[in-house]
Amino acid sequence: MPLWTVHHTPGIFSDAEKYQLASTIADHYEKVGLPRFYVVTLFQEARPEDFYIGGEPVPVGVRVVIDHIARRNPDQESRRRTARWIRQMLQPHLERHTGLQWEFHVDETSEDLWMINGLVPPPGGSDAERHWAAQNAATPY
Repeated sequence: MPLWTVHHTPGIFSDAEKYQLASTIADHYEKVGLPRFYVVTLFQEARPEDFYIGGEPVPVGVRVVIDHIARRNPDQESRRRTARWIRQMLQPHLERHTGLQWEFHVDETSEDLWMINGLVPPPGGSDAERHWAAQNAATPY
């Protein structure tokens, strides 16, 4: 399950841009075989007086926290490829903002601590996971 939490100051994303970015994120994970419903994107607006970098308030800022649970990057090169992909996806939405401070990071969380609707997700790449992807829903297996 990828969970993208996008913390941002006001005016960074319109509703249409949020939809477009969330759809693009889900599209990517679906292309690599994850069920689309695994992908959760949350936009959390923070007032500039509540957004600090280096102890100073930032008038325009974005901080993206990504949790990967369903899959892990096996080596340094795949982690770098993932970071480049994330940058390429975010940059078009962010580069138009003058003076914007932005950053992201990815955590890879243990899948042993993950459930969807009270169910342990099926193993990655399994027939059960492909069934979940086809149904776009968690069902007992």
